[in-house]
Amino acid sequence: MILVTLGTQDKSFKRLLEAIDKEIEKGNIKEKVLVQAGYTKYKSKNMEIFKSVSSDKLEELMNKASLIITHGGVGSILTALKHQKKIIAIPRLSKYNEHTNDHQKQIIEEFGKLGLILPLKDLTKLDKILIKSKTFKPKKFKSNNENFKNLITNYIEESNHISWFNRDKFAILTAFINLFIFITLTFTNINMYLNFTICYFISCLLMALFKVKKLSNKLTVIVCFYLIEGLSLLLLVSNLNIDVILSKILINLLLVIIYHFLIKKSTYNI
Repeated sequence: MILVTLGTQDKSFKRLLEAIDKEIEKGNIKEKVLVQAGYTKYKSKNMEIFKSVSSDKLEELMNKASLIITHGGVGSILTALKHQKKIIAIPRLSKYNEHTNDHQKQIIEEFGKLGLILPLKDLTKLDKILIKSKTFKPKKFKSNNENFKNLITNYIEESNHISWFNRDKFAILTAFINLFIFITLTFTNINMYLNFTICYFISCLLMALFKVKKLSNKLTVIVCFYLIEGLSLLLLVSNLNIDVILSKILINLLLVIIYHFLIKKSTYNI
């Protein structure tokens, strides 16, 4: 099985999937092909395509794959290397609006120099690199080299070009829904804390169910955000005598900011 990973950048990499599709049609790829497509929208009768996958499922697919074809994202390459897999890496290019710059060309070049991957800059030569991959023996990856770790850390920081809006749009939408429900119920003279509990669970459960994979993490998100919001509301309204609606607006803004930094820290940039 061949696994294709396109990462989490909020730009399409349709060009790569089209090239792989052509090689399947030509008969140069006979194995089953699975694709983690991310933001890339592409339909194919030859490949099984899904937008995202849990970390556990990714581990399972990585273990089963005989070859991994990926973009030039550091996270994607490192994950495949840790599974000691053969890797073909193709850079996203800014001229095709696949990324904001061409730093991925340098990334795959550096990994290629180390003998860890097969870099491919020209997709018209995908057939040749596929043949080469059959006999390619990657060097053993050692992640404990300090200089290498620093290089990778810099690449990750410089290449994380997911826009803040695309990273946080679900949290922003959830906050607006939460606020709308709260304001609506406020004018019905419902108890403030009952109101808070109702609208909180509607919005927070949406966030937990759709943005967090593991049940234990869902419960952690629900409990932590509930405590933060409940205590903040108590402080602002009961102790500081700030208007209840204004307090709710300030709290929702705070939660979006917290969510932003949590997601930025934990984003699995594969």
